[in-house]
Amino acid sequence: MKQIASFTIDHMKLLRGIYVSRKDNIGSETITTFDIRMTRPNFDPVMMTGEMHTIEHLAATFLRNHAEYADKVIYFGPMGCRTGFYLLLGGDYESKDVLPLIIETYEFIRDFIGDIPGATPENCGNYSDMNLDLAKYYAKHFLDEILYQATDDNLIYPN
Repeated sequence: MKQIASFTIDHMKLLRGIYVSRKDNIGSETITTFDIRMTRPNFDPVMMTGEMHTIEHLAATFLRNHAEYADKVIYFGPMGCRTGFYLLLGGDYESKDVLPLIIETYEFIRDFIGDIPGATPENCGNYSDMNLDLAKYYAKHFLDEILYQATDDNLIYPN
């Protein structure tokens, strides 16, 4: 069986950042998939499900309500390896194009106060597995250590 493209990236060289994972064309439309890598694969501890679930709820809510991108958001969700998230947007983008959007998203998470959107038994299949404090912690560190000073090393997959 042919290996999928994301498995061909050397995860020992992959740093925290935002990467274009793939671009798919459906008819005349392009869908760009972003690899939002919050922890360094195989070096940093992975995130636990509570903080990942919280980030997912907050980011998806923020992105789907964003003034410019709401109609372009196809999906935001966790990676199985628990090192980050995927964001799928309708359109042909590069990582530098969406860096401001990702910064806004993670600032929203870092600064969030209140009830987590969709964290009720009526709205979510595992509503009690949330950790807002750790979600905010990860968002702050991702902003401070990576997003606010991102370079090509954090925006373009390593060779």
